[in-house]
Amino acid sequence: MSTTEPAVSGGAPPDPNTPSYLSHKQILVVLGGLMAGMFLAALDQSIVGTALPQIVSEFNSLDKLSWVVTAYLLTSTASTPLWGKISDLYGRRPLFIAAIVTFLAGSVLAALAQNIEMLIGFRAVQGLGAGGLMSLAFATIGDVIPPRERGKYMGYFGAVFGLSSVAGPLLGGLLTDGPGWRWIFWINLPIGLVALGIVGAVLKLPHVKRSHKIDYLGAAVVTAAVTTLLLAVSWSGPDNGWGSATTIGLLVAAVVLAVAFVFVELRVAEPIIPMDLFKGRIFSGYAGFAFLLGFAMFGALIFLPLYLQAVKDLSPTRSGLALLPMIVGIFSASIPSGQLMSRTGRYKIYPIISAVLVGGAMVLLSTLSMTTPYWQLAIYMFVMGSGLGLSMQITVTAAQNSVPRKHMGTATSTMTFFRSMGGAIGTAVYGAVLTSRLTDHLGDIVPSSAQNMVGMLAKAANSVQALHALKEPMKGWALLGLVEAMGDVFLVSLPFLAIALVVAIITPEQRLAGRDEAPKDGEEPNLEASAAAAMH
Repeated sequence: MSTTEPAVSGGAPPDPNTPSYLSHKQILVVLGGLMAGMFLAALDQSIVGTALPQIVSEFNSLDKLSWVVTAYLLTSTASTPLWGKISDLYGRRPLFIAAIVTFLAGSVLAALAQNIEMLIGFRAVQGLGAGGLMSLAFATIGDVIPPRERGKYMGYFGAVFGLSSVAGPLLGGLLTDGPGWRWIFWINLPIGLVALGIVGAVLKLPHVKRSHKIDYLGAAVVTAAVTTLLLAVSWSGPDNGWGSATTIGLLVAAVVLAVAFVFVELRVAEPIIPMDLFKGRIFSGYAGFAFLLGFAMFGALIFLPLYLQAVKDLSPTRSGLALLPMIVGIFSASIPSGQLMSRTGRYKIYPIISAVLVGGAMVLLSTLSMTTPYWQLAIYMFVMGSGLGLSMQITVTAAQNSVPRKHMGTATSTMTFFRSMGGAIGTAVYGAVLTSRLTDHLGDIVPSSAQNMVGMLAKAANSVQALHALKEPMKGWALLGLVEAMGDVFLVSLPFLAIALVVAIITPEQRLAGRDEAPKDGEEPNLEASAAAAMH
């Protein structure tokens, strides 16, 4: 069930730009391992949330709670471009195996953590492995499946990502309520071992070794830039205030380091992210689209469970089940659109429809009230899921198809990097908007005789348990203020989705190459097969 590594001695070495595609049966087996690895990384972005109250109770560490999430986000985002570049130099298979082993080691250590500091550190190790799992799975798909056929399989990856977003809170609730929070980490072992076994046994990809130099300076600068930015938006901004000296200092440092990174990449022989990639309108267009959609998407994924648990009084387990319409929407859109893309070779229309549907879903979600029936919310979530399913993996395929094969891993990891950064920044922006608007709405809702309680009610809204512990009429005031503020949060995403729509419209389309017509290094045939190839 595996391809054979080509012999490179005694004959001409294989062309690094010549694809080595697998048969349909081989692809299905490999997909199992890749999807299991990606599911691990995506699941751990959401499964921890429902366990945090128990973790805080056991370790008595409310002040360090956010770091359990931030540490994972930080290392997974910062390491993403590094995994992609190194896999281009040394091969996809050994790096994917290394990412699985790193993630599983972090999971075991996190399950055995004896204090909050240990847990934060081991979550960072998990995130380091997750950065490789997410990006290398897509890059490997680019290696073994021709672009024209890729849509048939990429839709399943979109479904896996959506499934993990729902399964995370659901599984986290079941395990936390049952055997305990440590099992949210132990559960990774059987899934990871299956992925490791499949990838180790059947993923034999030819790799041509070439002379190279590791861009250590670029790696250090991009890691520092991402770290300072995420510390600003995930920690200092929410905790110290967006106008504090610490927050402003971190943001300025992030901008300076980002500019420095670009200068470094323009001057080194083997850049982590080659700046030439952004000369292509297709790659740069869909990288921007991925950032903007990630910005909008994570807002819905974070605040919908909060609405269901706080306003509708659902348990973490039931709120996870209540998100199923979004999964159905992702499945119903990602798989058929991938099939159609493979059949026609066309894909431009799907990101356009995606931006429209996600924007429409945000408008609908902004109308949520205390009394909105579940069937209405289910429709809104289905629309949201359909919009996400139409673009999440199609844009990756389009970007992969527009770059030379030697940059496949780098291009794929860069797309994942932009979407992760969009999600991280979007989450911080939405949190800031929610906090600000909640105080404003509570000021309008709470009677003048009780205005001194606005601060206390706003603080209670940070915890579902604290909200439900309030007595009436204070509980009603707090929940109404929370719903009103959530409506504002969903509307904040509309300008970004409008920009995403414009980007999707102006980004050119390029014919998807088949098995026997993969473009050579630097060649970008467009839909009409003309020589001017979307690089200007």
